[in-house]
Amino acid sequence: MYHKKAIIIAALLGFLLASAVHGAVPAWDKTFGGVNNESAASVQQTSDGGYIIAGTTFTYGAGGSDAWLLKIDANGSRLWDRTFGGINNESAASVQQTSDGGYIIAGTTFTYGEGGSDAWIIKTDSGGKRLWDKTFGGINNESAASVQQTSDGGYIIAGTTFTYGAGESDAWLIKTDANGNRLWDKTFGGIENEWAASVQQTSDGGYIIAGTTFSYGAGGSDAWLIKTDANGSRLWDKTFGGTGNESAASIQKTSDDGYIIAGTTFTYGAGGSDAWLLKTDANGSRLWDKTFGGVNNEWASSIQQTSDDGYIISGTTFSYGAGGSDAWLIKTDANGSRLWDKTFGGVNNESAASVQQTSDGGYIISGTTFSYGAGGSDAWLLYVLNDESTIATSLLLEVPKSARGFKIIMSVIGLLAAVYIAKKYRK
Repeated sequence: MYHKKAIIIAALLGFLLASAVHGAVPAWDKTFGGVNNESAASVQQTSDGGYIIAGTTFTYGAGGSDAWLLKIDANGSRLWDRTFGGINNESAASVQQTSDGGYIIAGTTFTYGEGGSDAWIIKTDSGGKRLWDKTFGGINNESAASVQQTSDGGYIIAGTTFTYGAGESDAWLIKTDANGNRLWDKTFGGIENEWAASVQQTSDGGYIIAGTTFSYGAGGSDAWLIKTDANGSRLWDKTFGGTGNESAASIQKTSDDGYIIAGTTFTYGAGGSDAWLLKTDANGSRLWDKTFGGVNNEWASSIQQTSDDGYIISGTTFSYGAGGSDAWLIKTDANGSRLWDKTFGGVNNESAASVQQTSDGGYIISGTTFSYGAGGSDAWLLYVLNDESTIATSLLLEVPKSARGFKIIMSVIGLLAAVYIAKKYRK
């Protein structure tokens, strides 16, 4: 019995130390793409247990790039995909399954609309067939970054406008009816550049917006939180930042009626830029914030509160992992303290754009890979088990890329130790 335990311990030791050479291995991952460049910007689990992805393709479709919608089953296999676009460049930034089983997509079009580029929403049925689409814009450039179906069956869109508002660019909020017809729109900004990255309807019927401002706050740019009423009128706004540049990428209302924000900071943390997590109360007052990063650049792209009241963050790291940049997943407790993190990637550049906790407690991540797949870059979908036993990953993440030789030595030592112990106790 003692010998068997020793062999098991040796095997575990060898596995853990050897695992430190590479990033985490997802339960499964899939790439989607052709000979050119593709990327995935947004993912959501669908009512059938599968997934819907919105992204951009340069391989398929009509123009330079097209907005791309992919339906995936629960195991990551493609069921169908659709492209939307004309002779110029289009892209998709956000997708949500709607109450009728179809999908609403937000993105940007250079082919349709009024100006250089327009904000664009596309409504499809459950099979991805386009039912209608709408453009919003003026003579300059506009874009849409986030869309959500609202309680009245319409849609709320957050994006950026260079045509309307006070400054160079303004954060832009657009409300439509169920058929995509504009009911109202609002701009928020000063004399410089602002943009909106994420929007959610709140329980009072209003909206919460996360974005970035160069006009207000302390530094070059600040993360920006805006609360509006149901008609889009600003109730309050808050800026967060220091002397450097900060930005907000994603926001969600939390179970205590406050807000959780994910973004990037150049002022605080360890490296050039760090992933940044901020918790506020219902009035937008900061309760706490946390930074995650190493000596190089990191950023956070997506945030969700998890079933245990903690948070899951997706982002990108240049400090940890295998390649130039790696997709990065960080799990925290309710106070923002890191429980574990995982990196995913190969010898080239990878990034994560979106994360959602799945119905089984795992995590689905969408992003982009230059290491795997068919073309220059591919859309990338990863499913990760909810496994908090991440000793091997933690070992990896605490050792910077500059110490890869050390990691290799440690893995060899671990494997030799495993072999030695196993042989000794077999005698």
